Amino acid sequence: MVLAGLEEDSRFPYVVEAAGHAVGVLTLQAGAARLAGWPDEDSAWLLRGFLIDRRHQGQGLGPLAATSAVGAAAKLTARRGTREAGVVLSVNETNPAGLSAYRTAGFVDKGQYLGGSSGPQRSMYRSFTG
Repeated sequence: MVLAGLEEDSRFPYVVEAAGHAVGVLTLQAGAARLAGWPDEDSAWLLRGFLIDRRHQGQGLGPLAATSAVGAAAKLTARRGTREAGVVLSVNETNPAGLSAYRTAGFVDKGQYLGGSSGPQRSMYRSFTG
């Protein structure tokens, strides 16, 4: 996912760092919001490939990184002069830790998404202002 992010202009990979160590990764992608069940491609960034190393899970890093990703997306929108107003993602319905982490980070459940290959997902969104 990170290597693909380095090759495509629409993807922006980030390393999640804690205490000077890489503990995770995530990618923000422009023009791909429908991959998370969003109604259009351009009004939201897609947060994808978000992983926290298993050894560092349960320490609150997921919500912090997700919140930081929203801030980074807002800065990218301003720098690029595009019209995204927030960040969307999809998370598997059988992932209670992920659902909780995104809710803690201010993401709102926007309903079920069945378009992917990973089983039923919840589409979640957080605006830059909320």
